[in-house]
This record gives sequence, structure tokens and C-alpha cells, in this order.
Amino acid sequence: MKLRYIYTLATGLLLAATFSACQKAEVTTFDKIKIPASSPIAPGNISGFVKGTLVTGQTYTITADITIKKGDTLSAQPGATVIVKNNAQITVQGVLQLIGSKDQPISFNSDSNKPGTWGGLQCDTAQAITVKWTHIDNTGGPDASGSARGTLKVKAAIKVDIEDSWFTNGQDDLMAISNGANVTILRNTISSSGSTDGEGINLKTGVTGTVAYNVIFSQAGSGVKLETSSSKPFPQTEVNVYNNTFVAIGWRRGSAEPGRAVSVGVNAIGHIYNNIIVNCYHGIELFTDGDIPHTTYGNNLFYATVDTYADLVDPSQKINIRSNFYPAGALGTPQPTDLISKKIGDKDPLFVRTDGTVAAPNGYPNTNDYHLQTGSPAFSAGNPKYNLDMGAYTSDNKGNQH
Repeated sequence: MKLRYIYTLATGLLLAATFSACQKAEVTTFDKIKIPASSPIAPGNISGFVKGTLVTGQTYTITADITIKKGDTLSAQPGATVIVKNNAQITVQGVLQLIGSKDQPISFNSDSNKPGTWGGLQCDTAQAITVKWTHIDNTGGPDASGSARGTLKVKAAIKVDIEDSWFTNGQDDLMAISNGANVTILRNTISSSGSTDGEGINLKTGVTGTVAYNVIFSQAGSGVKLETSSSKPFPQTEVNVYNNTFVAIGWRRGSAEPGRAVSVGVNAIGHIYNNIIVNCYHGIELFTDGDIPHTTYGNNLFYATVDTYADLVDPSQKINIRSNFYPAGALGTPQPTDLISKKIGDKDPLFVRTDGTVAAPNGYPNTNDYHLQTGSPAFSAGNPKYNLDMGAYTSDNKGNQH
């Protein structure tokens, strides 16, 4: 069938979108990628303290933990390949600048290419983080206590810019960002991650910014989780969450703590629009301890390919997915601008290709294509402050480029 999407983004251009919470229209700018070129690092084995540039076309093997010290920068050019051995991790105290391209993405993966086999990017005290057109796969290797490590963790009031990248098969949170960071998280694909726990994008304690045009598939916990802090309620976390596509989210924790496409709690504020939410345990959950009077939402599409599904922890418990689009006991309510499926086939977003997955294990292969076919109800149904369309793939080509 004819597809209503186009690929016209020029090589070397990236979208950076900012939106001031429900106060002005989306501002979109295009900036040329600045490819780092100074202090090239020789290909081969690396470990210990590292700075400089990983070079196009070269392969690097991390044989033990590496650290980027405060004041130092580790950069990577398009097409650089990094293989990680021995469950090593990358600790960033300085600047991390991974800038690939659509034609030549950067790659970080373990030598075994299996889920949970290296330690990820531990950036708690980093000075700046930029990740563009980069594959970061199979993170979540255990720490010294045996606990899975997150993929990209930040606990500092810095700029965090993550765009057009892929994060697959992690074991815990894919992005865990807190303590006043300002985030730009655009057009990424997060797939098949979290073992029995772990959020796709976990933003806490005063984080602000934008999460838009991302695809999050088969996450153990929630797709996007917003919280502030019960002990330090200000500054508040306040994030725009729009035009994302969430599929098969929140099943692996079971009914004891079901995951959500988007959750807002603990004095956080969300502005949640134009998302497509399919086969998620819970859809949008606005907790009673969130700043719900200042939270806004609408123009979201909810769909399920089945009427009920067995809870993975207690298979005797059958979950009515449609009743959990806005789960009982929370403060979220269907909005007049929402598209809410009443039965199979009703409000079907018409993805180009989907296997109908409801729940899947960590590492499940994602062969789906969440572009929209002509005739999708998601077209022209969005809040125009964000986009005329719903979901990560939009007809104006501002959306996901994967």
C-alpha cells in the first residue's frame, strides 16, 4: 500500500526541537553536525583514562573499564565501532560527544552481542552528553553486587542531547536522568529492554525538556516515567512528551507493578500529546501524588490488538487492556481529543508492519515498522501545537528517521 511518509532529511542535518510547556508553538531548527576531529585515538585495545576522538571506519576494543576525566572529552566520528569486553563500563566525568550520521552510525556493543553483557555509559557526574546516530546495544551487565546497570545514567544539572539513536536489549533503565538535567530526547528507537524491571526513559528530580518522536517497544517497566522527589519537591520535573509510539510496554513486572506508556507522579508535570499507545499494560497513568493540576494531555491514540491478555507473573489473571488505557485509581481521564479503540480494528493506527506483540521477553527481535499507512486515523488528529499527526512517524518528516 502507498505509505504516507517521506525520507527527505538531507545528510548532515539534524532536527532539534524545543517546546515551552503549552505556551508557544514548536520551534524547529536544523543544525549542521559538527564532527569532532581532534586528537585521534589509534584503533585497537583501550582501557583506563581515555580522551580524544574515535575515528571513522576504525574499530576499538574496550578491554577494561574506561574513564573520561573531568575536563576531558571523548568524541566519536561517524562509522566508528566500539566492541566492549569483560563486562566493562564507560564512566564519564567530562564530556561525551558521539556524533554519527544516518549513513554511518556509530556502534557500541559487547563482543558476545548478547543482552546484558557490558556496563553501559555511567555519566552521573558528566559535564555534557551528546549522542546522535549511535547504536548502543546489549548493556546492563551486572555491577559488583550483581545488579544490572542502566544504559545511560546522569545525575547532574547538564545538557543531555540524545537524538536519532538506537538502544536495544538493556537490562535496566535505558536512560535514567535526574538532578536538574535539561534533556532533548528526539527520534530514538528503544527496543526489547529491561529484564524484569527498567524504564525506557526515567526522568526525576527537576529534569526539564522534551521527549518526542521516539519509538519504545517491549520495555519491562514504563516507556516514559516522570517524578520529582518526595523529600525535595522543587524544582519540579516538567517534560513535554509528544509524538512518541509506545508498543507492548510494561508487562514483565506483572500486576504487582504494571508498567505504563507514560506515568506522571511525585510532584512532576507532564505535557502529553499526540502519542500512539498500543498493547501497553497501562496507557497514561497520572498518579495522585503528581502535579496533576498543571499536567496537560490529549490527542493520544490508544489501541489493542487483543481484548484481554494474561498477566505474565500471574497467568490466571486476565488483563483487559482497553480498561487500562487510563487505569482505575489514577487521575487520568479520557479526553475529547483522544482516539480510543473500543474493539479490535477500531482506531487501528495501521502500522506498516507489526507482529501484534503484546508481551515479549528481553532481547525480543523487533522487526516491526511503525510508519503509518495511508488512511491511518493518526493523520491530522494531533494537537497542532506539537504536530498535526500522531505518533513517531509524521507526514511532515519532523519525526523519527529510522
